Amino acid sequence: MKRLIKILAVIAALLVIAFIALRTPDTDPAEMRAKYGGEPSQFVSLANGQTVHLRDEGPRDAPAIVFLHGSNADLHTWQPWVDGLKDNYRVIRFDQVGHGLTGADRDGDYSLDGYVADIDALAQTLGLDSFILGGSSMGGGHTLAYAMAHPEKLAGLVLVDASGAPRVVPEDQDEGGNIGFTIARTPIVNKVMEHITPRSLVAQSFAQSVSNQEIVTEEAIDRYWELLRYPGNRTATIARFGRDYEPFSPSQLAALDMPALIVWGTEDALIPLESGRWLDQQLPHSTLAEYSGIGHLPQEEAPVETLADLREWLLTLDLAGQGA
Repeated sequence: MKRLIKILAVIAALLVIAFIALRTPDTDPAEMRAKYGGEPSQFVSLANGQTVHLRDEGPRDAPAIVFLHGSNADLHTWQPWVDGLKDNYRVIRFDQVGHGLTGADRDGDYSLDGYVADIDALAQTLGLDSFILGGSSMGGGHTLAYAMAHPEKLAGLVLVDASGAPRVVPEDQDEGGNIGFTIARTPIVNKVMEHITPRSLVAQSFAQSVSNQEIVTEEAIDRYWELLRYPGNRTATIARFGRDYEPFSPSQLAALDMPALIVWGTEDALIPLESGRWLDQQLPHSTLAEYSGIGHLPQEEAPVETLADLREWLLTLDLAGQGA
């Protein structure tokens, strides 16, 4: 018995040592704000009391576009599009709760309704009566949910490899995903991720999400890794991935009467092209743009082509009277 106790004590000591050696602590908020929150960033208290990190660029009287990033991303994912739009449009993007420099939700609410409420609070705070809403991946699902809740406020939708469709994996494609998201949705193991999140794990997860590996730079990996470890973001990630996935119904989508541009990478291993085509079939006024050889982040992987198509689509909209 004594021998067993000694063995268990040694194992426990080794586990403690391993935890200390491998632990990746939260990043320092002040340091992160200095690194990723410089001009033109703002930290704004929304109408519902939540403070968010946002960037609001372009003429204030121009038509407004609000962009929502995807899961475990941040507002920087839209930089190529912002650079190409801000001369003619008011372009707004923000770190949603549990992401980037916004950090934890003040009430710990990471439900779909909570995200929709934040978008509406942002619109109220910035005085947006009518705007175009765009979202990537998770942000695309939030875009659709907001459109269902507040259709009168939207002049158009931009859906970039968006969530919201039933999960379908083509017969000729293995079930995709990435290692980071797999861990985040795995009970017990995901609790370890709250304290041990190696940079190599983030790098692998990012590389698995895209086809154009040129965007998987050391700088981008650092940003994803450091902002994932911003206080509260890892806990939020586990809470989000713990929710059951509920796709939208055809009847919900058929009720959305505003124009929609659907942007999709043909090689997306996270949300396959069939999901984009399904959304295109359900939405009554949609245009689908497919990009060969591109993965989950077309706005970063193929910025020139996607921006050109976006600008062309925007010119088809009736935006008279838009702008704050």
